[in-house]
Amino acid sequence: MNTWGHIFRVTTWGESHGQAVGAVIDGCPAGLRITHEDIQKELDRRRPGQSTITTPRSEKDTAHILSGIYQEKTLGTPISIIIRNEDVDSRGYDELRHVPRPGHADYTFHVKYGWRDHRGGGRASARETVARVAAGAVAKKLLEHREIRVLGHVIDIHGIQSKFVFESPEDLLLAETSIVRCCDAAASDEMAACIERMKEAGDSVGGIAEIVAFNVPPGVGEPVFGKLDAELGRALMSIGAVKGVEIGVGFLAAKLKGSEMNDQFTTKDGRIEPKTNRAGGILGGISTGAPIISRIAVKPTPSIGMRQTSVDLETLEEVDLSVSGRHDPCILPRIVPVAEAMVAIVLADLMLAGGFIHPARLL
Repeated sequence: MNTWGHIFRVTTWGESHGQAVGAVIDGCPAGLRITHEDIQKELDRRRPGQSTITTPRSEKDTAHILSGIYQEKTLGTPISIIIRNEDVDSRGYDELRHVPRPGHADYTFHVKYGWRDHRGGGRASARETVARVAAGAVAKKLLEHREIRVLGHVIDIHGIQSKFVFESPEDLLLAETSIVRCCDAAASDEMAACIERMKEAGDSVGGIAEIVAFNVPPGVGEPVFGKLDAELGRALMSIGAVKGVEIGVGFLAAKLKGSEMNDQFTTKDGRIEPKTNRAGGILGGISTGAPIISRIAVKPTPSIGMRQTSVDLETLEEVDLSVSGRHDPCILPRIVPVAEAMVAIVLADLMLAGGFIHPARLL
């Protein structure tokens, strides 16, 4: 299961310490104007080594387009993008060849396949997500034809909460000015200080990111098994560090009365729209036309320098270990573009399937 989508299909490939990672995007219509810079700017947002609170692994993450685009227009054929791994250092993983790291997929990959690439987590590494971001850049360009924008920001790190309330897409661009991608300046400083403390202690922290899709037309999604919120949940949960997904008010809905939860309708400029958006832009699995709001709960980075207990897979003896190597003390700042990419890919796929994007209009 390395492929996502029905019409707009994305396959990612590659391992963390292999020669490269990449994506193949099939089903993108011909005539979509897209440049190398369109893809590179998204990869740069996710790129490691950007600050003192991210992994020091220094990858340029340069996108190389191998096929599917000619003279800055898609051909309607598979788009293949490769990103070479240029700063690989596997020495810190030698002692982990037979010892699964707590919190990682090392053990479950061993149980399932009986053989794995232990260097940096192999295919289970967050390094795989660079390919998703490359594919998401193509999806975002496709959505631009319907003036749809997908933007994310960090709203919580280790209990430190942002008080920022957005009203327009431009509001969320503030996240790009923050080292932790939080729009609340005061909370951003506090979050960064918290991450620095955890880094010094050899520990890590998690948090919550919010992703908003603006200007999605009403009617996107299927009413039963192809629900828009279900597809978003599946896509976002496929990101390795994500342990929970909310749509709209999410779990708060369990505490509300119907009179508090329901988004009542009104008309504006001859269109029906909800007065509020507790449903997060989705009712019955179908978009309402309001902003689609999803949140992801992101766990602390499992690779930490503190002493932990594991078991040697060969001797079955309990052993102590502390994970060396280069790791993010908090994944939140770099997971935002990954989550945006997955939301964009889902929307591109469903909108093509539902006829909301007409390939002929791209030419």
